Order: sequence, then structure tokens, then C-alpha cells
Amino acid sequence: MRRKLIPFLIIVIVPQIFLAIAILSKSDGDGATQIEELKQRVLSKPQKAVDHGQFAELHKDFKTPQEVTAACLACHTGRAKEVMSTHHWLWERESFIEGRGVVSLGKKNLLNNYCTGIRSSEGSCNKCHAGFGWGDKSFDFTNELNVDCIVCHDNTETYEKASGGSGYPYMEGPLKPDYKHITANIGKPTKYNCGYCHFYSAGGNNIKHGHLEEALLDCSRDVDVHMTTEGMDMSCTDCHETKNHVMNGRYYGTASNDYNRATCEQCHGDFPHEKSILNEHSIKVTCQACHIPVYAKVNSTKMYWDWSTATGMRDGQPYEETDSLGNKTYQSIKGTAQWANNVKPEYAWFNGQANHTLITDSLTEFPVKINTLYGEYNDPTAKIWPVKIHRGKQPMDKNYKRLLQAKLWDDEKNKGALWVDFNWEEALKEGMEYIEVPYSGEWEFVETEMYLPISHMVSPKESTVSCNECHTRENSRLAGLTDFYLPGRDRNKTVDLAGTLIIVLSMLGVMGHGALRVLASKKRKEQQQNL
Repeated sequence: MRRKLIPFLIIVIVPQIFLAIAILSKSDGDGATQIEELKQRVLSKPQKAVDHGQFAELHKDFKTPQEVTAACLACHTGRAKEVMSTHHWLWERESFIEGRGVVSLGKKNLLNNYCTGIRSSEGSCNKCHAGFGWGDKSFDFTNELNVDCIVCHDNTETYEKASGGSGYPYMEGPLKPDYKHITANIGKPTKYNCGYCHFYSAGGNNIKHGHLEEALLDCSRDVDVHMTTEGMDMSCTDCHETKNHVMNGRYYGTASNDYNRATCEQCHGDFPHEKSILNEHSIKVTCQACHIPVYAKVNSTKMYWDWSTATGMRDGQPYEETDSLGNKTYQSIKGTAQWANNVKPEYAWFNGQANHTLITDSLTEFPVKINTLYGEYNDPTAKIWPVKIHRGKQPMDKNYKRLLQAKLWDDEKNKGALWVDFNWEEALKEGMEYIEVPYSGEWEFVETEMYLPISHMVSPKESTVSCNECHTRENSRLAGLTDFYLPGRDRNKTVDLAGTLIIVLSMLGVMGHGALRVLASKKRKEQQQNL
């Protein structure tokens, strides 16, 4: 019996002691004060301090977007250098990864299992770069005039970058920007500015993230309590605070290290609930795990992308197929896709550190993990995170066992671009030559997985995940996390025995106490009768 008691103390009692110490060190209900402070800060946003329409420098007949940037820098000196040091400009950063050391990672050189990667297709992919003219390896990252100020600071919602334009706006035609109108309405970035790239990444609205999409521009509380126009109508920059053009926030499709993150705790505190039992959960469970029960609440998100079926033709021509919601389930240029709405997240332990599969890595495990989120129950810095796991099938070198980069886009035919010439052999050959990585010439398609933590589309508190959705033996949300004991979900002989004994002893104690009360009452009556 003593041997069974020791595991019980370790598994149940000791963690409860530490949790109690942590919770008692914080007072319950602190979150209410912090929410009020947040409301005051957001709702008291100052109006624009400067009317840019008054400046003569901005009334010029601008011929090129670089001329607009030059006009901006005439007053905002040094700002271009700030932008040029950020990930939004460089699309890479130095990161330390356990087992690899310091490596440079970013959209500039990493693969994913959506459009796979930008290299050899920069002219199309770099529509979302914060600059002008990055169409190939010759782009000058040191030229300040290549910084696109307008894409983040246009408050007219009319600025449009050209498809296949290497980051340039339309230079002619009806979509050419009205620079005078735009420069007279310059201001702090809005949801629209951020969403212009982040909502439409991977080729369309909500395709990649599942919790970042155009519906957030004007949504109800049920979709997102922060960005709803029924509430505080918060902008991205209210949470993703910025200093010298460096924004708080990590996208773990490219990021690897736990710093400069935007967190719930920065506004709500570590223990925001009135009930201690809920605050106890925050030791090992993220806010998002409970407060985002589903994502893709309005528009569908892509859950599976099969590149192996791309290049199919109908009557010698490329074609598309759509479902009843208008989602493209097949495209000759991209293959087969599966979509979903109101998706329950999957869950993973995550400590803020991640690894990535590089194109030079020899693959040994399948499905291939495009990125790996580090963490486990015994890691004191890890918490349970809701994640979207995007699964796909993409090309791999048969002999080198490496993922392959295909050339996808070109503005001319017969240059090997898959989306133009529909030839896998040429697309892979051209793509691998461009990035100067050896390629055997033989390929096959392999299954891949990409893990994306979810932080947006926060539900109202009355719609959060209920206790019995996790603490249950049937269809628990946390069924995939098996490295810890979860009450209500798991069976443990020692814990079950201890629980049974506690219940039995409690019942015996109640019955014994009741019996003693009855006996004592009889004894008093007998004494009173004898007086």
C-alpha cells in the first residue's frame, strides 16, 4: 500500500501544492481591472495628429511609387532604415535552433506545404513584400526608395499591388493608384492594411491561417470579441504593438524562437479569472485553447493540398472545380484541395521554440513535418496550444530524399513555370537550378504536415470550451496529448484506488459522525430522565 501511495502523492498532491502556491501569489479578479484599462486605451485612440493633405510635397504628380517614398522620407528621416532591418522587409532572421545552431530562416528561404516557397517565383509571390521590385536574386535590399510606405499606411483602402508585379502597384490602367488622394490620407496601419497580405496569403482569403480573414474587418462578437464592430473594434496594432517599425508577433511557419511575441497576458495578465480553478488551468493551458473553440467561423479554410494531381487538363485546357460554397476543390495549376468551416483545432504542447525542415535536409520520417513545435508536459515553459495542422502532398527528390522547390510562376511561356507550362519535370528542374541545390532528376510525392498555432477568432466567454469537452473518456479534445494524466479522461489504478478510498472513507466518516450524534443524543436524553 505504501508503494502505491508514493506515486499518488507525486501525480496528484505535489502538483496541486505548486499550483496553489502560484495561484495564491496572485489575487483573483485582477483581469477585470486590466480589461477596463485596455478599453480606455483602445477607445481613447487619438485622432490623426497630422493632416497630410496640407503638405505641398504630397501634391506632386507622382509618376512612380519610389517618388512617393522619397517624399515620405523627406520628413520621416531614418524610417526606411528601420523598416529595412525588420522581417517584413528581409523575409528572414537569424534564429538559434537546437541541434542546428544559428541559421537564417524566413519566407526568403523556407518551404511550406501551401505554395511551397517563393524562390524562382518571386515576381508573383512578392506581391506581399513591403517593397518594390523584388522579382529575382538581383533585388537591392539596401535601396531605401524600394521601401513601400503606402501599403501599410494608406487609409483609403484603394492601394492595389499588381499580380505578378514583384511588389509594384499597378503602373497604368484603372487600378493605378491615385497617389494624391492616398498621400492625403496617410495614417496608422488599420486592419485592412494588415489584412491585405495576412488575410490573403497562399493565394486567397483564409486559405492559410484559418483564423485570419476578411470577415474580421466587420464581424460580430461570435466571430471575434476583440475585432468586432459591436465592441471595441480593435486593430491589429492594438495587440501587435510596434516600436521603430518592429512589431510584436511570431508566425511559426517561419519563426523559431520565443521572443517579441504578442500575448494575451500582456493585456489580461497571468491570472484573469475570478475563479481560482480557471486560473490554475493557465499554468499549463493557453488562453487560446479554451477561448477559441473553433476557427474558420465565416469563410472556409484549406485543410489539405494535394499537389500530385496538378497539371490535369480538360479538352487540352486547364480547368477548375468548386464546391457549393465557391471553394476551389480542384485547379490545374495547384491540384486538389479539401476545405472546412467551424473547425475544431487540434492541440499540441508548445514552448515557443520551433524547428523547420530545410530544403537541404535528408528526410527520414513521414509524413514530413514542415515545422516542429517543441514542448511536452514535463517542460515547465510549455502549454497546450490550439493548432491548425495543414496537411498536404508535395514533391520530394527520390534519391536525395529532400523536398523540392518547383518553379511555379513566370510571365512568359516555355520557361518551365508549372502554372504556365503545366510540366512537373521542367518546373522542378528550373526551380532547383534557381536555388542551386543538387537534384537527381527523379521525384515522387510525399505527405507533409505544417503546424500553425491559432490566436484569433476569440469567442465570447459564454462560448468557451466546456470542462467536459476535455475531461471525458469519449472524444476528448485532448485525446491526442497522452503524456500526462487528465482527470475524467484517463484511468490510473493508483489514482482510481486513492479516489475510491477517499470517497469510501468520506462516506464512512459521515456515517460514523452521524452515528455518534445519534448515540450522543440518546445519552443526553437518558441523563435528563435520570435527573
